Amino acid sequence: MSKRSAEITVYYDGSCPRCIKDRDNYQKLAGTAGDSVCWFDITGRDKELLDLGIDPRKALTELHVKTADDKIVTELDAYIELMSRVRVLKPGAFIIGLPIIRPLVARYYHFSVYKRLKKNGRYPGGRNKK
Repeated sequence: MSKRSAEITVYYDGSCPRCIKDRDNYQKLAGTAGDSVCWFDITGRDKELLDLGIDPRKALTELHVKTADDKIVTELDAYIELMSRVRVLKPGAFIIGLPIIRPLVARYYHFSVYKRLKKNGRYPGGRNKK
């Protein structure tokens, strides 16, 4: 098995309808390549995340992926890792990794996650007041 097709683990928010939809869309696009992705719902699993060395609050606000060589990558690096495994998504992974594009995508990503979690009263750090 090549390193690229070796299993990875994606730590996602299973309480987020958008996250579930994104996971389902990825699996459809990935076809059999998606078989090498293990999906780990972080909801209510803080102790397990801590045991893995992942801050549960960070896991809620940033996508985390454990690569085939057991390295944890986060945020856009996690998306790039995941997208690079699927032929149709590789161009997108390349584009979001470009130095001029990456900061813009990161800013939008963090804004949208903050907005989603705040709307649902789930933003960590006590900033959930409406």
